[in-house]
Amino acid sequence: MGDCPPHLAELSRAESLRLLSEAPFGRIVYTVRALPAIVPVRHRVEDGMVIVRSHVGGDCAGSVVAFQADGADDHAPGWSITVTGVARRIVDTEEIAHFETLITPLVDMGNVEVIRIFPEIVTGYRLTSGD
Repeated sequence: MGDCPPHLAELSRAESLRLLSEAPFGRIVYTVRALPAIVPVRHRVEDGMVIVRSHVGGDCAGSVVAFQADGADDHAPGWSITVTGVARRIVDTEEIAHFETLITPLVDMGNVEVIRIFPEIVTGYRLTSGD
């Protein structure tokens, strides 16, 4: 008794994006030659959009991608957020410069681009006590 597994409590879109903004990094999921690829990246949530600086930006641009992060906070042992939407390159030089000062790529590689993910679907869950 008392060893009940945790439950998943669904989170609102606003709470999901708030938690996502606090995560130190996440994972972008995209396709390469029709096969799934997953790369850890640093990100920022701004105006409800997920902004990523990564060397995979060119592979993602114009495609439907997923972005996922998880973590823990004071309220529960853990949470998981997934955002699905279209990724678009940011081409405005002022915007690029702005995000270059805010987001350091997780991996130092060439061809780093800035992409914006337009969230069509935001799914968030928090683990809660099973008791």
